[in-house]
Amino acid sequence: VIDATSLGWGTRVKGFIACFAIGCLCSLLGSCLLWVPKKGLMLFAVFYTLGNIASIGSTLFLMGPMKQLKRMFEPTRLIATIVMLLCLILTLCSAFWWRKEGLALLFCILQFFALAWYSISFIPFARYA
Repeated sequence: VIDATSLGWGTRVKGFIACFAIGCLCSLLGSCLLWVPKKGLMLFAVFYTLGNIASIGSTLFLMGPMKQLKRMFEPTRLIATIVMLLCLILTLCSAFWWRKEGLALLFCILQFFALAWYSISFIPFARYA
């Protein structure tokens, strides 16, 4: 891991913490914006998705981008990765292009479960339990 990046371990941990905190803040902000009249659901979908992307991106600091990509597309978690990325994209598409708030909410819910499934794929034998 140390040879994969030019950043020092302390810098990578700080980057991970900062990026993960930004992701959590975006998700929390999206939840608060859910109650805004008319545009609340769209804002929730966008901020929730950006928060998840930032949270996933935070692990790039720990593993490095290439190792993260290799691990994401290993056969044991390929389906989980594809479903998760598809849900992220479909949430943004339904919020921006299709302008279907109900569909955006559905994809946010699916996004939550897909991200949980993806995260569990990193724990040995967790999906079987």
